[in-house]
Amino acid sequence: MKPTIMLQPGERLDDLMAEGLQIIQSDDVFCFSMDAVLLARFCSVPGRGEMLDLCTGNGVVPLLLTTRTKARIRGVEIQERLYEMATRNVALNGLSEQLEMIRGDLRDIHQTLGYGRFDAVTVNPPYLPVTTGEQNVNHHLAAARHEIYCTLEDVVAACSRLVRTGGKVAMVHRPSRLIDIVLLMRKYKLEPKRMRFVHPRVNEEANMVLIEASKDGKPELRMLPPLVVYSSGETYTDEIYRIYNGGNERDGGTQPG
Repeated sequence: MKPTIMLQPGERLDDLMAEGLQIIQSDDVFCFSMDAVLLARFCSVPGRGEMLDLCTGNGVVPLLLTTRTKARIRGVEIQERLYEMATRNVALNGLSEQLEMIRGDLRDIHQTLGYGRFDAVTVNPPYLPVTTGEQNVNHHLAAARHEIYCTLEDVVAACSRLVRTGGKVAMVHRPSRLIDIVLLMRKYKLEPKRMRFVHPRVNEEANMVLIEASKDGKPELRMLPPLVVYSSGETYTDEIYRIYNGGNERDGGTQPG
């Protein structure tokens, strides 16, 4: 029986797809979107060991990862309001033995967690530089979309410090930042290994890219088939339905335990 969790004003309790999980969300603070789900299904996972999710928000990616691995998973979030929400989501789902949420800054969290500790690191970072676009007047939403607390280079550098040699780093981002991502990954000894573009519809430009790198890996990049979200109108493709109903994204990997 799940514990009773008090909701704060503006919060709601949603079912997390077909996983038997629930998640606290708030339109005024944070709601997960498809990019987080795709990242959780795309990334390689160790059978056991330790994983880390940076920019974890309300903890949606770690929650979904518990359906794929027995690894110990930590989530790092800098905003107190979101960290508190993520902590309640862990308690709500009775996952405190596997999940732990940490309030901290990814730029120096290695000083607490240690260098090269994790078998896999995931991150769904803010997509927009602070000089780009109109920042939302809501600080929580602005920080989720703009690089207020960290730049793309801060994110890649943090991933490199935290993942072990041979470990995996998986990121979801916008295709417009792809060159920056690849150059920064190589700068910090993360070799891109798997990449997949996500397209809203057939014959439309990609609006997301999923990329996974290996720490100190040898050059060899696999381009996976494109993932199309809608088959017609607002109807999801069969693969998106499968992903949302608990199946892994095509060619999602599992590392040895």
